[in-house]
Amino acid sequence: MVEQYPSIAQCAVLATAFKVLLFPAYTSTDFEVHRNWLALTYSLPVRQWYYENTSEWTLDYPPAFAYFEWLLAQVAHFVDPEIVNVANLGYNSWQAIYFQRTTVILAELLLIYALNCYVRSSPQSAKQTSYAAALSVLLSPALLIIDHIHFQYNGFLYGILILSLVWARKPSGRLTSGLLFALLLCLKHIYLYSAPAYFIYLLRVYCLNSKKTMGIHLGNCLRLGSGLALIFGLVFGPFIYLGQLDQMRSRLFPFARGLCHAYWAPNIWSMYSFIDRVLLLMAPSLGFAFDETAINSVTRGMVGDTSFACLPSITPKTTFVLTLISQTPSLIKLFFRPSWETFVGAVTLCGYSSFLFGWHVHEKAVLLMIVPFSLLALEDRRYLGAFRPLAVAGHVSLFPLLFTAAEFPVKTVLYKRKPVPLVSRPLNIQDDQEVWTFEQTGEVFTTYQSYLQRGDFYRQKRFSCEITGHSNLTFFEAFQSESDASGEVEDAFPDALKGPILRKVQFSTISRLDHLVDHVYEEFKCDFYPRESIVVTFDDGSRSPGVLREKTKFPELLRPDGSVERSAYARYLVCLNNPSNEEIVVEAKDLIRERKTFTKQRLRSFLKKTIDHESWIGAPWCVKSEIAQDYQINGNIPPHLTYQHQMAQRKANSMLKKNDFDGQLLNFNPGLPQLKPKGQKYKRGSQDVARLSEEYQRALAANPDFSKIPQQQIEQFLTGPNGINGLHHVAVKTQPKHPPQPPTLKYPIEDLELPPIQNKAPRPALKFLSIDSPTPHYLPEEPANGILMRSVGPLLETWDTLNVYCEVFQLDSFTFDDYVEALQLTHDTYQCQLISEIHCAVLKKLVNDANDKNGQVQFSIPEYNSPGSENSSLADTGSLTSPTPEPEVKVFGRTTRSSLAKSEAADLKTVQTADSSIKVHRAAEMEYSTRAYDWKARLRKRDFSQGAWVYIVVGLLYQLSNDARRKRACDEILSKLAPPDQEGTVQTAISQYPLVDINTRVKILEILCILSLETKAIRLYMDECNNNMTEFRKEKIDMQRKRRAAMEDLQSLLEECKALQPRSRTASPVPELEGLNDPKIVNGTEDEIEIDDDEDAVMNTEEEEEPHQGRSLRRAIDRAAQRKKRAEEDRLRKERLQTEKAKKPSKQIKQYEKILKKIEEAKDQIKEYEEEVSVLENDLRESDCPRTRVLGKDRFWNRYYWFERNAMPYAGLPDSSTAFAGYANGCLWVQGPDDMERQGFIELCEAENRQYYNAFKMKVPERKIIEEGKTHVFNARQWGYLDEPDELDKLIGWLDTHGVREMKLRKELQAQRDKITKYMIQRKEFLDMSEDQRSETGEPTTRMSTRTKSYTGPVPRRRCFAWTNLTAEREIGHIHSEPKAPVNNRKPAKSTKKVLEEDGRQTRATNRQGKRLTRQGSRYTF
Repeated sequence: MVEQYPSIAQCAVLATAFKVLLFPAYTSTDFEVHRNWLALTYSLPVRQWYYENTSEWTLDYPPAFAYFEWLLAQVAHFVDPEIVNVANLGYNSWQAIYFQRTTVILAELLLIYALNCYVRSSPQSAKQTSYAAALSVLLSPALLIIDHIHFQYNGFLYGILILSLVWARKPSGRLTSGLLFALLLCLKHIYLYSAPAYFIYLLRVYCLNSKKTMGIHLGNCLRLGSGLALIFGLVFGPFIYLGQLDQMRSRLFPFARGLCHAYWAPNIWSMYSFIDRVLLLMAPSLGFAFDETAINSVTRGMVGDTSFACLPSITPKTTFVLTLISQTPSLIKLFFRPSWETFVGAVTLCGYSSFLFGWHVHEKAVLLMIVPFSLLALEDRRYLGAFRPLAVAGHVSLFPLLFTAAEFPVKTVLYKRKPVPLVSRPLNIQDDQEVWTFEQTGEVFTTYQSYLQRGDFYRQKRFSCEITGHSNLTFFEAFQSESDASGEVEDAFPDALKGPILRKVQFSTISRLDHLVDHVYEEFKCDFYPRESIVVTFDDGSRSPGVLREKTKFPELLRPDGSVERSAYARYLVCLNNPSNEEIVVEAKDLIRERKTFTKQRLRSFLKKTIDHESWIGAPWCVKSEIAQDYQINGNIPPHLTYQHQMAQRKANSMLKKNDFDGQLLNFNPGLPQLKPKGQKYKRGSQDVARLSEEYQRALAANPDFSKIPQQQIEQFLTGPNGINGLHHVAVKTQPKHPPQPPTLKYPIEDLELPPIQNKAPRPALKFLSIDSPTPHYLPEEPANGILMRSVGPLLETWDTLNVYCEVFQLDSFTFDDYVEALQLTHDTYQCQLISEIHCAVLKKLVNDANDKNGQVQFSIPEYNSPGSENSSLADTGSLTSPTPEPEVKVFGRTTRSSLAKSEAADLKTVQTADSSIKVHRAAEMEYSTRAYDWKARLRKRDFSQGAWVYIVVGLLYQLSNDARRKRACDEILSKLAPPDQEGTVQTAISQYPLVDINTRVKILEILCILSLETKAIRLYMDECNNNMTEFRKEKIDMQRKRRAAMEDLQSLLEECKALQPRSRTASPVPELEGLNDPKIVNGTEDEIEIDDDEDAVMNTEEEEEPHQGRSLRRAIDRAAQRKKRAEEDRLRKERLQTEKAKKPSKQIKQYEKILKKIEEAKDQIKEYEEEVSVLENDLRESDCPRTRVLGKDRFWNRYYWFERNAMPYAGLPDSSTAFAGYANGCLWVQGPDDMERQGFIELCEAENRQYYNAFKMKVPERKIIEEGKTHVFNARQWGYLDEPDELDKLIGWLDTHGVREMKLRKELQAQRDKITKYMIQRKEFLDMSEDQRSETGEPTTRMSTRTKSYTGPVPRRRCFAWTNLTAEREIGHIHSEPKAPVNNRKPAKSTKKVLEEDGRQTRATNRQGKRLTRQGSRYTF
């Protein structure tokens, strides 16, 4: 046969190398069990093997395994004699560990041999599957966990089992199979569960005649019987002779150990016990009778029956009967169909039955099912379907054996195990400064951007619980898990041990926590303390629980010669938990703790919760201050363990070791050695004495400990005959070292570390929207627009928020230019519908309709606290004046539209309380005059008629002014809407709004938008978008895979077409063959997109392009010419094909034309896939709404935004009233650096400025002025923009790809260039149109609302008047600012579909598959 690669032997070598790495794994109880068996078989005669009980882990395996241990012990004696010392309990030296774990690996050679035999005995057709099955057993995680981590010899035993199954495969080996199984029974009696299958199989195929069901092969029966008698006689004969069968039976079948093992195996009885515990909890309420003595019954694993409180108790006979009944069906089938496959299946099912119904089943017994079933799993698909969940569940059930941190990576890979460093608290925080905090960590942030970035980091599923080990959690989930687990550790750990252990570890310098745990555990495992619950063991083997009352310690006594006369020991007064509360005095050897009360795992968890140390090497462990106070532990670190002392000592040792000296003498000892340079003589002169004396004085000033040297010794050292003149130099003058060569730069690097490029064109000049631009000689195109620079950021952010969530607000999208123009209107006769609709739509989301949840307020609103407003506040219901329970997110904790919070932090600062006698506004009087019908009542009834929404804004702002953070901003707005020199009426507010400037209006909308982000409607919309993004990503991955498969099919078709191409056509090849060498089409090299956790991964799906040197308009013309040329070629080719069809084509021509047709179909299919991928990418982009994505940053940390990049259609909603404009914003916006970036990278300190100047002959601010050209933005509150395609190309050329930030920004600008350029051009063309030209493009008739019907004057020609809220008209039947139409008796049209306002977003159309249309409206066809 062909040799398999890698072979089983090669895999075994590799597996062995890995197993050797597991030698330092924890030493389990089974490790001590087998060490004890080595000791007793070596040290004691055979007659005492099954009677010896020095250790609680007595010999409970059959005699053959004891003989095996005896053989190993003969070698162990030479490795370490202490291994075979019976009294040396718990001995786990490295020699013992190496020896015992090595014996497991060597014994596993039998398993490797058995698996080789299994593969060789398989038929040729099944060699591959047999090889795979053999490897699955050899590399089984179960064997790895049980044998090489926990410690047992299962690999050796299952090697015998597999060898027995292999011999049973052929008729000549069935006797050998039976004898091997008999030997296996003598090694470990757990295989008795598989004995019925062996009995039936050997009876049927070996002892009975195959032709006659009841015919007997007498010779075979005699051979098999005599062989079994010989094996059992040799193994059990000595013990029969000694009369120890009863003692052996009690050891092999310890029914007193209870129904369930300490680690519950996942079988029927674990479920039975769980149900009993549940019923016990429910018994008092349901009136069930229960056994009170069983309430405290627990599974012990060694002794102690498990009794049930509510359910009937289970006896060993019950488990035996159930096991036999469950085995019967498989045995009956085996009797009538005695094939090898049926036999292996019966062995598996017998093991399965015993695992489910057996008495005291270990979790390790799952191997009885997994190992034999592995040999059949690949034989039939049905077997594999059953094997897979069985193997997974079985291996997971072994995970409790991996309970320490060292072995934890075996069952799961931890992404991060080191503690999360917390952000330090900022200094000099003012009392009135706005900050953001995390309650879990106590971190404080002064900027919302840093708070948001930290929150994104905490929400990644990359953390793990330090105590439980649970991974793939967010920080907050891990924090909660640690809090819960620490409480469990606190409750589970013995209270009596907490104080002594904490005093023991205080100031311990053991560096690693696991070593500290081992050290503490070894010291305390045999030491007990008052108030501790323990178990007393008596000479007759019985045990009784009790509570330790007193402890008396007796010290060690020494003889005069120093030898030990008596070792230290302790005696304990114990109160037994029996009816008489008997008190006895015992020693430590008579006491044990309940299992799992004091383990290394619990000790580790307790120490991790209670102690900590600093990060420097040698730092002492310290009990946390609050815990140290509870246990009255001194927390003052000894001076010799402080960081300063350790560093000084380390420095002195290093100097003496290197024979070097730096001018300071540290830690001189009174006795000074004479240090002489090797191989030379040196005589110290007077100058040396003076220099060393001076250095001594400096050392004395630096190290006070130096003064402890007696002055007499110092003088002797300096002036004595054997003093300084007799010493040689400690310091050796070293040769000057040449400075190292500067490392070769590897780009990209920090942008400002790149040298300035001389004579390079500066960045294109920015344009400014405000009248107070940072560059005074660059003013806006309309100098009288009145916009201040501080309002530009909020202006952009509110426009972006209103357009991103326009579906929630039920608004038509609108352009930024229309938005600015509408906010600039100051006429008091007519209103622009855009302004009133925006305010009304946002206000509706803040308070529910009166018919929806009683008009519940959807945001956190402060209560009235001013004296003049108490009457007004009393008129409201409780839910109106206090935060409703609905919103859960505070204003400063939101995760959307980050720049709004920055602006709020900058503008809405509190100030000192002004003199109460000065009236800033009359909003309080206005609120009091309308207390019967206040702003909330109007808003609930949607009473916006005649501009009443302005009064609602006034009432809302007045109540918000009770919040100290918003008071200044609200008072400033209210002073203009409710001025103190006018009456406090609703009409005053309505008449004042047209007179306020654009900066005040922007501030109003900024506050409303921030409040809207708290509402449930916005949060639900964001959740829905996140779910949609997940679905879109999956669809995109699926579509790209289909596209790749189609490309592979196209490649094969192109190759076939090339082979069939007629010779007459070689001069003019068909266009289809031109793509044969195109790697993008033929090889499908485009990578499939992966679901990435990076927040910008969704947006980076555009293909990279080279920098554009010309305008896209010219490129569009070239592409049009190419398309025209290709269309003409296609037409000529089709005509040629039709002409050839008229002739009688040959068979080759027909096949060739058929291939061409398939190629066309394949290309069409690929094109469809590419179009679908493009649509899905756009869907992902539009659904990405949590925050505005920044394109990148340049070398001076200026941020670049293209607001259409995500969360909105490029040109607004396609069905909006101003969709004819063809753009949304159409500008590339530039924001200055924030304060942290400016102070850290641009405005450097004097030393850094000097260093930078020495390197580049200029400072960073000077470089900024030179390289940015004539226009600049200096901070995050300053904005400029570019709106020309040529300026965009110049910006791309200005960026340096050798810098980290500009490389990313350039890449992103190149990816988005075509789209940015397209909408810049469309904006410019639209703004340059005349009114008549805009009407021709499809602009609707100008519409405005007037306050008086008698107005007949001329209407100004403004673009913003063309906007109409068609979305609201479609969905609710009227615009927001108008009252609802009266109900009539006519039935509504069937096509009309109303949407409730409270639903938060419009009902969107779906296609035939039930999927929604995107906002572009072009994805699905009907």
